Amino acid sequence: MTEEVSTKPYLIRAIHEWAVDNGYTPYLAVAVNEQTQVPREFVKAGEIVLNVSPFATNKLQLGNEWIEFEARFGGVARSIMVPVDQVSAIYARENGHGMAFEVHKPLSEIEGDGNEAVQFVFDEADEEASEPAERGGLKPVSGAAEQSDSLVSVVKSEPGDENSPKKPGPKGKSHLTRVK
Repeated sequence: MTEEVSTKPYLIRAIHEWAVDNGYTPYLAVAVNEQTQVPREFVKAGEIVLNVSPFATNKLQLGNEWIEFEARFGGVARSIMVPVDQVSAIYARENGHGMAFEVHKPLSEIEGDGNEAVQFVFDEADEEASEPAERGGLKPVSGAAEQSDSLVSVVKSEPGDENSPKKPGPKGKSHLTRVK
């Protein structure tokens, strides 16, 4: 019997298509490892965020094992190759709606006690001033929690406290948060 393909590449393709169809800019958050081929000078804290919109990429292929494309960084065309298992999130830049994924790192790469929160913070200029219900974005799907131990939520916080875990609230910036 053949090995079953993960649902992750299908979800990435679906959210990418949803974002493009709705005029949003799809971004990929990637945990960089030795297999990830990206410009290292743009990697921060072991992660890179990539614009994967049709206008920012050339020859984009969202495969089951690899995401491959060409993009310009500082005016220089670069070949990008990202293993699907290193994608930690795909989301729309404009409103933060999307999905976060668990990325397994070797024990030698893990820092801290394992209870840290990973956050993708958006500037206020990137966020529309509307209520989440008006945005019509992606909503959690039942059964998703059984597939992973992670909790994904979009929460609000006060400006200036991006380095601490967030709690839902009525004011501030949107955050896509994956909490272990």
